[in-house]
Amino acid sequence: MLSMATKTKPRKGASPERDEEGLIRQAKFDPQAFGELYERYIKKIYTYIYYRVGNQADAEDLTSRVFQKAFVHLPGYEHQGLPFSAWLYRIAHNMVANWYRDQSRRKVVGLDEATRHSTEEEPGSAAERTAEREMLLKIIRKLSADKQQVLILKFAEGYSNTEIGSILGKSEGAVKSLYHRTLLQLRETVEKNQND
Repeated sequence: MLSMATKTKPRKGASPERDEEGLIRQAKFDPQAFGELYERYIKKIYTYIYYRVGNQADAEDLTSRVFQKAFVHLPGYEHQGLPFSAWLYRIAHNMVANWYRDQSRRKVVGLDEATRHSTEEEPGSAAERTAEREMLLKIIRKLSADKQQVLILKFAEGYSNTEIGSILGKSEGAVKSLYHRTLLQLRETVEKNQND
């Protein structure tokens, strides 16, 4: 019989990473402890996926699949000096890549995407902003997966370069370089589209 999960309380002098390690060990045997990990990371993983796929229903579905997969494979998880979130982001990245591969085989326009509009503002300005947003998202989605990840983790999640490096398995300098090249590519592509 499973025992009731107790909240993992930080010990004096214990780091948050250490507390996370204890919670992960407990979650391997206790679904309620996994629930705590789920609550800790659900918003971040959902936001990451949503910015990658741009559709609420698909983002929700993929997010649930990420946590299902994490739950199933948690017994085999071994701490390797990276935050637990890095493992979750890697699972999310792979799920999104598979989703795009599947989507390339069929094109479906969701009802919410087809009917989205605002009644509070002038149709011209709303349409212009929507067109700009769609153009930018279209450009971002054409970037490599690493560049998309850097943008999402930096702007949507607010992570530092060091944290992004931990998640992506890169040095802080490599993240800075990738971030800089990404912004230059975005600027160049946006300017080109505006001139066309």
